[in-house]
Amino acid sequence: MIWNIVSDSSCDLKTSDFTSDVIGFQLVPLRIQVGEQEFIDNDELIVPEMLTAMAATEEASSTACPSPATFARAFEKGEKTICFTISGNLSGTYNAAVMGRELLLEEHPEKRVCIIDSKATAGAMVLLIRKAKEVIEANPNVDFEELCTMLRIYQASLRTTFTLENFDNLIKNGRMRPLVGTLLHSLGIHVLAVATPQGTISVAGKARGETKTYKGLVDLMRDSKDCTGAEVVISHCENLVGAMKLRDQILADLPVKNVEIFSCRGLTSFYAMEKGLIIGY
Repeated sequence: MIWNIVSDSSCDLKTSDFTSDVIGFQLVPLRIQVGEQEFIDNDELIVPEMLTAMAATEEASSTACPSPATFARAFEKGEKTICFTISGNLSGTYNAAVMGRELLLEEHPEKRVCIIDSKATAGAMVLLIRKAKEVIEANPNVDFEELCTMLRIYQASLRTTFTLENFDNLIKNGRMRPLVGTLLHSLGIHVLAVATPQGTISVAGKARGETKTYKGLVDLMRDSKDCTGAEVVISHCENLVGAMKLRDQILADLPVKNVEIFSCRGLTSFYAMEKGLIIGY
């Protein structure tokens, strides 16, 4: 195909979620290392099995970004490629994609590849992919550079906020003291956080209990930008009930256009852990 959209697997879309007569879609998987086991974040990954393995090991689990060659093979599928990656401040995936573009252009200098750092993950990447798809399908002859500029402006308008309930991964990776994590969990306290414009993570507060957590997340959304007509994507890690309650809270309190719910894939499950919720809007 002429047009090709590529994303790493932190976007929470499955390949089957994307259908188009004029655009190809490639998902490039990250890998999660849990003890001696390696989980490939493709459409076949069973997330509960990965979470069970993470809970069972005392070692810190880790992630690995795709190789530049893997990205190059994905870019090769189209004449014009738009690629979205997880925040470059959270992973080396963006740099791998840039190197993959250089590999491709050595062999195919006529091809065009635009790589956009989402400065986020999960739902924000879903929204970016859908925006690119919408524009290309409306006008397959759209100017490549104009499209890239439009998508970068759109990326800057997106926001991400999330809440954590399980802190085991933070503790094992030395980012939270065990006593603090145990205390937070026993008191039913949820951490509320946001993605900064630079693509880093900033803790915005804490909330005790579900009701206060969902109201706190809605407050963060309201404070971050005008949500009138916004499209919202909630990614949940084995927490559909919580995602549905949060959706209802958002629809009741904010003038958004719609709210969709996705299950976290492997990479976002690694970060969010069980019961975690990530909101892109």
